[in-house]
Amino acid sequence: MNHDHARRGLPPGFLCILIFLAVFSATVLLHWPLLHLPYYWDEAGYYIPAAYDFFRTGALIPYSTLTNAHPPMPSFYLAWCWKLFGFSPLVTRVSVCAVASLMLTGVWRLSLRASGQKGVAAGTVFLTALYPIVFVQSSLAHADIFAAAGTIWGIALLLDRTGKSDWLAALCFSVAALSKETAVVTPLALAVWAAFGEPRLQHQARSWARAAKLLLPILPLVCWYAYHHHRTGFLFGNPEYLRYNAETTHQPLRIVLALAHRLLHVTAHMNLFVPVLLMAACLLLAPLEDQDGAVRRRIAVPDLALFLVVLTTNVLLFSLVGGALLTRYLLPLYPLVLLLCVSTFRQRLQMWPSLVLLSAAGFVAGLFVNPPYRFAPEDNLAYRDVILLHQHAIAQIVTHYSHDVILTAWPATDELSKPELGYVQQPVPVKAVDNFSYGQLQAAEQEPGDYSAALLFSTKYDPPRLPLSLGPANERLDQRFFDFHIDLTPRAAAHLLDGQIVWQEQRKGQWAAVLTFRRAIDAELDVSR
Repeated sequence: MNHDHARRGLPPGFLCILIFLAVFSATVLLHWPLLHLPYYWDEAGYYIPAAYDFFRTGALIPYSTLTNAHPPMPSFYLAWCWKLFGFSPLVTRVSVCAVASLMLTGVWRLSLRASGQKGVAAGTVFLTALYPIVFVQSSLAHADIFAAAGTIWGIALLLDRTGKSDWLAALCFSVAALSKETAVVTPLALAVWAAFGEPRLQHQARSWARAAKLLLPILPLVCWYAYHHHRTGFLFGNPEYLRYNAETTHQPLRIVLALAHRLLHVTAHMNLFVPVLLMAACLLLAPLEDQDGAVRRRIAVPDLALFLVVLTTNVLLFSLVGGALLTRYLLPLYPLVLLLCVSTFRQRLQMWPSLVLLSAAGFVAGLFVNPPYRFAPEDNLAYRDVILLHQHAIAQIVTHYSHDVILTAWPATDELSKPELGYVQQPVPVKAVDNFSYGQLQAAEQEPGDYSAALLFSTKYDPPRLPLSLGPANERLDQRFFDFHIDLTPRAAAHLLDGQIVWQEQRKGQWAAVLTFRRAIDAELDVSR
């Protein structure tokens, strides 16, 4: 028997496996009511079609949806899982739970190395798993959870200051970059930090060696883009995608506004303000002493600096790129923020677990209670309401109007026309509009012969009461820079299109409605005569 291991406890690798199995079991159990839901929004729009194309034909470039040049790692993984266990939303979501559990295991290792305290590591994993954005993304098949898992493990391995794990860290960062291209910014920033900013590990050559290794994730990404350009003629995806996510995002005013949003995302959004404010309050207290008289350990300054590099770089990047200010882009940052909070709790307050529980209560509330401002439904369980509304509306269409051409907007256009997304068994013909704003529906009203029924739904979450609003001026800025629009209500849309509402439903500020048109009934009567 290895007595060193007996004294130290379980080997680190074996302990990580046990933690992964425990976290995976808990994740699947907590997400069980969500695991059978059909695919949602960007899942339906890109990630599932891309993986399904690869699953059926081995095509690396998706053909059933527009290519965005996203790297193919999620498609590889999902196709492999479908090959083993069958193609279904349940298999997909359990497979994503496994990736999320791997990320949370990395949070454990990162927190333990940074804090040296198992209690801090456990508290950080607990809060990270419950944080609404992480919780929801833990079963949705977006590339961001894959990138977050690779990024968190890469950071955890870099905390080994001997340099022995640098190659493994570079491999993890490479996996992250091959899952979501923007993830490459983290190893690049850390390479610059290792070469020029970080206190020397032991000598200058080792710092430059670490920097060189952290540049390696560029190589597989370059190979992927070269292949994508060879096959499609586009380097970074279709021109419209590139224009929306990069070319139109560099106006100075937009950058300032996006930066303000991003700072709120990493400090306050979805009740993150609870642990952040508690941490700020704890910093007003003097550090505690342990029983041996030593001041309780804090996270080392080099590790704090590394976290700051990661946080700053990602916040700035996603203020410069990305047409939509989606919070899942910042997924690797939330564990770092929560680690800083929990570590501060322990260092400054004897009853620090109570602050962890208070923060957890805030996160659980955030899962179920929508905030008093506009947000993406995928930031909490509001996304489930969207799916249920679409399911119920499409059930009405399949039952009564399956042979009609349905006027609707994305993602319902895909939900109706692609049975693999889980909403229909046979495709239903559609007529697409961009959204249900007055301008779009007015244009559709000019071509009444192109459709005979309509599926309308809220494309943005609009709270029944909006106490936190910056007024019309802010809405104009959102329209200009962030694709904000106002959907017509079902009654207003029915009046504009000369139709009637035959079904509608609301759930917590979101809605869906099915409309039919008198002209379609008149046409049927004319044919019967």
